[in-house]
Formats: sequence, C-alpha cells, structure tokens
Amino acid sequence: MRNVYCIGELLIDFVAEKQGNNLSKAHEFTKKAGGAPANVACAIAKLGGKSKFVGCVGNDPFGDFLLNVLKENDVDISFAQRSKTFTTLAFVSLAEDGERDFVFSRGADKKLAYDSSLRNDFKDSIVHLGAATALLGGDLEKAYGRYFFDALTQDAFISFDPNFRGDLWRDEEEAFVKKCMLFVEKSHLCKFSLEEAQLLSGKSDLYEASDFLHEIGAKIITITLGGDGTFVSTAEIKETVPSILVKPIDTTGAGDAFIGCLLQQIANLQNPNEIVENTSLLIKMVKNANKAGALTTTNYGAIPSLPSRDAVFDSSEPHL
Repeated sequence: MRNVYCIGELLIDFVAEKQGNNLSKAHEFTKKAGGAPANVACAIAKLGGKSKFVGCVGNDPFGDFLLNVLKENDVDISFAQRSKTFTTLAFVSLAEDGERDFVFSRGADKKLAYDSSLRNDFKDSIVHLGAATALLGGDLEKAYGRYFFDALTQDAFISFDPNFRGDLWRDEEEAFVKKCMLFVEKSHLCKFSLEEAQLLSGKSDLYEASDFLHEIGAKIITITLGGDGTFVSTAEIKETVPSILVKPIDTTGAGDAFIGCLLQQIANLQNPNEIVENTSLLIKMVKNANKAGALTTTNYGAIPSLPSRDAVFDSSEPHL
C-alpha cells in the first residue's frame, strides 16, 4: 500500500448554528476541524489507507486541537509544521439543503515552508494537491509548487483538486484559472466540482468541459455532481456514475471524502497508472467514492462524519 501525501491547509471550521446561509444572522458557532487536504488525509486513514499530512498550524490551542484530531484519526503528522502566526479559521454557514457559505480568516496555513527531505519520499507514492488556499501567494504557494515539481521528478501519482472558494478569489477568478492550468496539465487525476470544471474550461457542457481539460493534459477527470453522482472522463469513456440516495445535513467534506476514498483505492494498486486505462476498475472505484461522499453528508462536520471502511466497501467483494 502506497503512502498518500496530502499537502495544504488544516484549519478550524466554525460552523454557524440555527440559521440559513446568511452568516450575518448567526449568533452561535461550533468548532470543527477542517481544511480540504486534512479531510482527505483523514478519509484515507479511516478507510484503512496510509496518509501523511503536510501543512502548517499555529502554535496555539487551536493548532494543538487540530493536530490531535489528525493523530486520533491515524494520520501521520510528522511533516506538520507550527508557526507563531495564529491558526487559520473558516466561518461556515449551512442552508437547509446542507450547502455551505464560507468566510476565511487566513493565518498559519500560509506559513508552510518547503521541506526538501520529502523529495525522495515521493517516489512510489501518491501526492494529493488539494488545498483551497495554496495558490494565494506566500510561503505556502512556493512550497506547493516545489512539492509539485518533486512529485513530477520522482514519478509520483499526482492528484489535483483546485477547491475553488469564491470568498478567496473575489474578482480574481482569471488568476485562479491561470494558476490551476499547470496542475491540470501534469496531474494523473483531477477532481472538480461542476462549478470548477465550468470555470476552468469556460464551457458549460460537461462533455465540452472535460474535452477541454483533457486537451490541457488531465488524464482522468472526475466532476462531482452532488446527489446526481460523478461524471467520469478519460480517453476511453465519458460516463455519469450514480451515487446513493441520502438526505444531506451538511455537505462539508463530501468532495474530500470522495477523493480520499478514490485515492485510498488507487494506493492499493500494484501500479496506480493502470487506472488510466482500466475503465471498469475506475468506475467501480468511483462508485465506492460516491458512497463515501454521500455518507459524509449525513452528519455535521467533515472529519467526524467520514465513513468507516465497513460502511463503504461491500464485504462480499474483495477489497482493493
């Protein structure tokens, strides 16, 4: 089983209680651990995989809390860093259908320093680049780019999820698209939301959007569609894989659970690159990943809601 390195932010989600999607009306918040790369790392570990988190939190009680959550979920935090800068915070509101509205207060996540000792560790590993804040400049963006280069030179299997957040890129969408293109060009697997696929491609149609992104270089494209499942595109297929029916309470972390489950399965392959051409296996993996994402929406908070291995995989079938 290969290690999966998840690079980017680990932060506090303050989730608003008893209100819709307008944060100005919120009076009470519940503290949750969050951050897309950290969610993915926890999803992988909870499903029986081996994940390592690479990111920075503050040297404060919130940072202590976050690292303890990762440890409790069996994520390797030996490459996590601490900073004098306060831990990054996100304020999240939930509508009745479980959809989210974010406001960020950035802090220590942007202080991640590049660690050259990781370069050789990337060989025969999977590197997941799925940070919402990684392309916003500063030390984190520099480290992110260097880790991406290391993953390329070490022939790692690379996964990219842009995790677009409108609050972070207001009036700067063109810059976001431009920065994402290098990662789309070189990654083996790209996971997008429908909004991201349309934003990056400039196409509203799923087929046209995926064709455009393949032309840039993406080998495998998955576009999550919420309750409608996931659109999967390779050189061989274009297919929407259905999800299971659930009543969503909180969609926070659903996409992270999806990509975490998909990467956990790929990490178990003798050669991860075989998934590019083995379409039947890819579809089977996406069905499992859809289930993981759907189950995550049935409770509050991303990490506490991540499903177990037994909840996702059919015990009557051999586990990948």
